[in-house]
Amino acid sequence: MQTKQDIELLLAGAGLKPNRRLGQNFLIDLNLMKLLVEAAGLTTQDVALEVGTGTGSFTEELATRAGQVVTVEFDTGLGRLAASRLKAIENVTLIQGDALESKNALNADVLAAVETAQAQLAGRLLLTANLPYSVGSAVMANLIVGPLTADKMAVTVQKEVADRMTATPGREEYGTLSILMTATGHVQMLRKLPASVFWPRPQVESAMVLFERDPGKVAQIHDMATFRQVVTLFMGHRRKMLKACVKFAAGSLEKIRHWPTVFDEAFVDPHHRPEELTAANYINIANLCFEQTK
Repeated sequence: MQTKQDIELLLAGAGLKPNRRLGQNFLIDLNLMKLLVEAAGLTTQDVALEVGTGTGSFTEELATRAGQVVTVEFDTGLGRLAASRLKAIENVTLIQGDALESKNALNADVLAAVETAQAQLAGRLLLTANLPYSVGSAVMANLIVGPLTADKMAVTVQKEVADRMTATPGREEYGTLSILMTATGHVQMLRKLPASVFWPRPQVESAMVLFERDPGKVAQIHDMATFRQVVTLFMGHRRKMLKACVKFAAGSLEKIRHWPTVFDEAFVDPHHRPEELTAANYINIANLCFEQTK
């Protein structure tokens, strides 16, 4: 793994500088890097997905533990630098491009690379990364709802994102990511991270967070796409009453003709606001909606 001095020298040699707009804040505390990869609990049967290759420091460590590593770097300059350093490591596949096709979909090249890696192994898919601030939430949300799903995520994110990941109903931070994670698994904040462990120093606090998918919880959701639509619909208008939100229904939810019945059978008061509902409430509503739209 690379120290701050190592990273500075590599960037200088390639004529590069950190791009703050892309959230390029390199984790330079080697002990924290080790803690993050150990929290993931990778085995040689697992596929590790890293978003934000950077100079390849963390990628090299992942490669010593995982069976296959798929790593994604958006920045063209860093992509070239990382490619030159990682080309000799046989179990690493580097994708140069955006990890996201859109807010609600992962890049097709990333999906294909992970599927190819998984076909060679019998283990899990783990997102293990110092996530770029600009795409972290969207990447995690997509890896929860699928079609490609992560069994585990061990990541560093902005503290405000970590707060959203762990928030409960009624809190200001409570939102779509909170609901998706609570409905499908278990999440915990492992450690708050000061700005000093990154270079350049970010203007915000960060945190290390662990998410583990729970197949038993996932089985309670009849259709993940409908569940995501329901959560997005209501949390997109979180300050309104539930009964007022339904007029914004789109996609398959437009087929719902009698929302009062849905609320009644889900045991949810339509006068409540979306930010007051639990993940279980959303699952009940989504399951009822799915039955009506099949």
